[in-house]
Amino acid sequence: MASKQVRYEALVNALHGDLYRYAYWLVHDKHVAEDLVQETFLRAWRALDSLKDEKAAKSWLITILRRENARRFERKQFEMSEYDEPAIVDHISSTTEQQLEDHWLRAKIAQLPEEYREPLVLQVLGGFSGEEIAAQLNLNKNTVMTRLFRARNQLRDAVEKDNEIKERNNG
Repeated sequence: MASKQVRYEALVNALHGDLYRYAYWLVHDKHVAEDLVQETFLRAWRALDSLKDEKAAKSWLITILRRENARRFERKQFEMSEYDEPAIVDHISSTTEQQLEDHWLRAKIAQLPEEYREPLVLQVLGGFSGEEIAAQLNLNKNTVMTRLFRARNQLRDAVEKDNEIKERNNG
């Protein structure tokens, strides 16, 4: 039991931040992300003996988190609304240029179709390889690489379009 506790605490300490960042990208709500991470670690504690390779712990926990997020929708009945899902908006008070650019980039990533956004976030925030992302999303590695390529192209196009608009307005 003491060995299990030590392994568990090591997982929590090492990966809590990464899991929270990924959960926040999935749900766009601080409190729900915290709940997801907590539920993920609870399920991880129960199934810790099934984790044989410590190197696969991050991928294993991300998979648990994704499944836990899916369970939220199985249990919850949503009220239908005439409005689209709200866009992610950060409250910006006195910000620097870098913060504005970061905000702009997050908004553009949030606008990507989920099939492109999810692999990109896993790669950028999670640091996963194409092969690891493919395993987590139950996709072929080539499919993941194609989606990553298309996601980056869409972001590049958005940057170019934004730059053209700025040039026209300033010129």
